Amino acid sequence: MNVRVAELDIDPVQLDAYKAALREEIETSIRVEPGVLALYAVSERDNPARIRIFEVYASDEAYRAHLETPHFLKYKTGTQHMVRSLRLVETDPVMLGTKAK
Repeated sequence: MNVRVAELDIDPVQLDAYKAALREEIETSIRVEPGVLALYAVSERDNPARIRIFEVYASDEAYRAHLETPHFLKYKTGTQHMVRSLRLVETDPVMLGTKAK
């Protein structure tokens, strides 16, 4: 399993456009990539331009494959001018839990 956190600071003027692109990318990744197990995006309540994405992939290979998909590349190139900073935090899962719907 590969779990990471992406910490992004977005240009506030372009926040709505960024959120739309992110929503499309996450929806497509979850729908078409079996190795993408979870993608959760949240913003800080007091600073909505600070976005955090919690990413869970089945393996390192699934993560690397995700980076090469057309929908991720469209998101990456389409939002690069909106992202002021990006920090990827590599993690080691301690406990991951979720309730079935």
